Amino acid sequence: MIWLAWRQHRKQALFTAIGLALLAALMVPTGLAMRHTFAGLGLDDCVGALGTASMIPAAADTCGKASTQFNSQYGVMTLIGVLFLVLPLLAGLFWGAPLVAREIEQGTHRMVWTQGVSRGHWALVKFGVAGAVALVASLVYGLGVSWWLTPMSQAGQHGRFNLFFFDMQGTAPIGYTIFAVALGIFAGTVWPKVLPAMSATLVGFLALRIALTTLARPHYLPAHVLTFPIEDATEQTNPAAGDWILSYGIRDATGKMITANAQIACAPDATGPGAACGADIGITSGNYNWQLYQPGSRYWLFQGIETGIFIAVAALLLYLAIRRVRRAA
Repeated sequence: MIWLAWRQHRKQALFTAIGLALLAALMVPTGLAMRHTFAGLGLDDCVGALGTASMIPAAADTCGKASTQFNSQYGVMTLIGVLFLVLPLLAGLFWGAPLVAREIEQGTHRMVWTQGVSRGHWALVKFGVAGAVALVASLVYGLGVSWWLTPMSQAGQHGRFNLFFFDMQGTAPIGYTIFAVALGIFAGTVWPKVLPAMSATLVGFLALRIALTTLARPHYLPAHVLTFPIEDATEQTNPAAGDWILSYGIRDATGKMITANAQIACAPDATGPGAACGADIGITSGNYNWQLYQPGSRYWLFQGIETGIFIAVAALLLYLAIRRVRRAA
């Protein structure tokens, strides 16, 4: 049965291997070039100093120019990288959805079930082969893209928690891919034709991804609060090093938000009565900057949480798919 499943899906496995090879041919040379430029411009030291007292104005200006130079040279790579977001979905559409739907649509499943192979054994073998290929491909892709994206995420000061960067690297693509394949398999047992199964996979995948990204991810763990006076903004969060700022603004001495989505830094002697710094937006003595954020040190923990959620949902979908196969006509 394993041999038969491999024979049926070896072309898909071959195309997957070719696709990974093409990605490697793109990422390895460009990744090495980006890392060489990143180090040559001194951006390694800049990333470590951002948000600390060691980032003096002159150094901040130098780092800003280096970051601008890097992004002007490699900014187009970010647009290419966004295309990687669809790879897990493609696995669900072209690996998962046709796995059962095509067999039932063409009637080829009956030949196997009448040859002494139980429906449960048939499902386990086919799902196992598809899952193994998806796991290997997503592992290679996720870790490879993590290595490739690191200079861009740091130079752009968006950090690894950025909406696109988080989804494209680490262990998260593994969870996305396993979920997409499982969703495609389950959809094929509900709608036993390839096109409806692919459509259901597309809608279900996007719905869960968007819901978790916007509603759940910021709250996987309680966020930290950072406050610092407007006349001394040396210690701040560091998005380039991974900190994820969820919300920020300026509050008064009572804690009331004066201006949302804004931060201000004044000279130490510019905050007395009648001082000009911030007066136009109502800044007075006792006001302070406020930030709600997830520390960059939680990146891999958040990756693990999100990966676990998608793998758990995938396991449930596969269980339901096996039950439906056993009851199929």
